[in-house]
Amino acid sequence: MTTTTHEAVVAVWQLESARVVSGLLRITRDLQLAEDLAQDALVAALESWPDDGIPANPGAWLMTVAKRRAIDTFRRAERHRAQVERLKHELGNDLSETSMDELVDQVDHVEDDVLRLMFLTCHPALTPESRAALTLRLVGGLTTEEIARGFLVKDTAVGQRISRAKRTLAESGATLEMPTGAERTERLDDVMAVIYLVFNEGYAATAGTSWMRTDLCLEALRLARMLAALAPGDAEVHGLQALLELQASRLHARTSPTSEAVLLEDQDRARWDHLLIRRGLAALARAEGTGQPVGAYTVQAAIAACHARARRAEDTDWVRIAALYDLLSAAGDNPVVEVNRAVAHGRAFGPAAGLAVLDAVADDAGAAYGHQWHAVRGDLLSRAGRGTEASAEFRTAASLTRNDAERSLLLRRAESG
Repeated sequence: MTTTTHEAVVAVWQLESARVVSGLLRITRDLQLAEDLAQDALVAALESWPDDGIPANPGAWLMTVAKRRAIDTFRRAERHRAQVERLKHELGNDLSETSMDELVDQVDHVEDDVLRLMFLTCHPALTPESRAALTLRLVGGLTTEEIARGFLVKDTAVGQRISRAKRTLAESGATLEMPTGAERTERLDDVMAVIYLVFNEGYAATAGTSWMRTDLCLEALRLARMLAALAPGDAEVHGLQALLELQASRLHARTSPTSEAVLLEDQDRARWDHLLIRRGLAALARAEGTGQPVGAYTVQAAIAACHARARRAEDTDWVRIAALYDLLSAAGDNPVVEVNRAVAHGRAFGPAAGLAVLDAVADDAGAAYGHQWHAVRGDLLSRAGRGTEASAEFRTAASLTRNDAERSLLLRRAESG
């Protein structure tokens, strides 16, 4: 197989795997079997497409092959005879004799199924870590190895996490049916939370040598776009997409040519991705234009928009950003919000104002967001001219972080005071 063809198959798989798995899950009502059949179709593509070429509708091709494998599986098991007949009637005869229009008709319901699959992988019976791993595996199309690399854990740990999640779903009787009412709202929140979690882990890696995990950021952004397309009537999904588009626009500028971490105010804004900024601002306009109540993702997107609209760091509207963080603060007790709110108040109203916000949450934020609390305090003290105290805070923050690139940044700041 040529490298070009292999890359094309991988790209198609990432785009189509969620559709194929969700469509098969509707038929088989067995998550493990659906994934196995989808993988069989991928193997068939890897074997066939280098010689036959990539079909005009690769998603329909994969679905058709997978459905055929489903028929064979049901036959071998000598059960599900009714399903065999239904699938045979639906699928028709040989693949080569099936028209492209018929193939498209077979997957015309697939977008709804992808949304259902996202709701399933974010079932409340699962832990947040399991939701993230299962969503990346089934909806994102990532391999176990890719997920493990993204979260800096062992392949076996991710594999076990995914296996337990599938077992939990089976034992709980979870189905592909879309939840309704309050349960749907709650589950949609869970779906967005998983996407947000994945992006944040990529944007500021918890541990390891790299400042960021760009692959995770881009995968979360892809999922956010997909969710916004599948649930266009919900304001917060557009808010989430806006937030991730705007944050992702800075990825290239967040490291120096020598791979050192670069803080927001020191970034070369010419390196920001202005296409992503335009997409983010458009998504924010959609969120704000629905007439629905503003949610946390939309407010955070509005904060990111303030940065995106500022041509220079000194042009940033910190007073508006502080007001937006005040909105988030009023919505609930969140130490992470308070740490960021301290930054905003420090920029808008002076270091003393920022320190007052930060010190008010010292106990909660210090425990939940340890190294960042000390890093922000060091920054505020430095701006207040209290260099010795600032250096001590930066060193404390450096001792608490598990990310090597961030530790280097904090130690550099400790040296400068």
